[in-house]
Amino acid sequence: MTVSHEERMQKKKAVVDGHIAAAQIERSVLVVNTGNGKGKSSAAFGVVARAIGHGLKVGVVQFVKGRSDTGEEAFFRRQPEVQWHVGGEGFTWETQDKDRDARAAQAAWAIACQHLSNPEVGLVVLDEMTYAFKYGWLDLDAVLATLASRPAMQHVIITGRAAPQALRDAADTVSDIGMEKHAFQSGIKAMPGLEF
Repeated sequence: MTVSHEERMQKKKAVVDGHIAAAQIERSVLVVNTGNGKGKSSAAFGVVARAIGHGLKVGVVQFVKGRSDTGEEAFFRRQPEVQWHVGGEGFTWETQDKDRDARAAQAAWAIACQHLSNPEVGLVVLDEMTYAFKYGWLDLDAVLATLASRPAMQHVIITGRAAPQALRDAADTVSDIGMEKHAFQSGIKAMPGLEF
């Protein structure tokens, strides 16, 4: 017997409605966007727009990116609900100065901690933070303790490649964004409005 499209959708709706009915907890969420694919930060900045739309105040701290000509920064700095901080010195292969990179990451973390202790900030984005763990610039256990003690309704998104397992375990949502191919591999330079 062939099941009609309408019957399949009715069954699917019942399953989805059941999941929605079962999800009754209201609290903050820790999200990790990791993996080798493009779009980890872009996804986080999409959520920044969503948060502003719901009237939340947002703190963004960039740990590695040192440039200040990105489209997202230019746009979100004009939004009164957003506090934006570029804390990085650029990618480590450009700076080639481990101590300077560590100091920059620690200074960025100090600013992040101000947001993470402020209950008026509804969303904190810690962009490219995972590199601070990979290179030993920040202590992961101390960061996890701070994240666990943040205000009850404050959401956090952490982006970057190679998120450590302990961070993944602490997160409520983890997206591992893969890459099938990238225009850069074909010799196409980073284009404004798409890459930055």
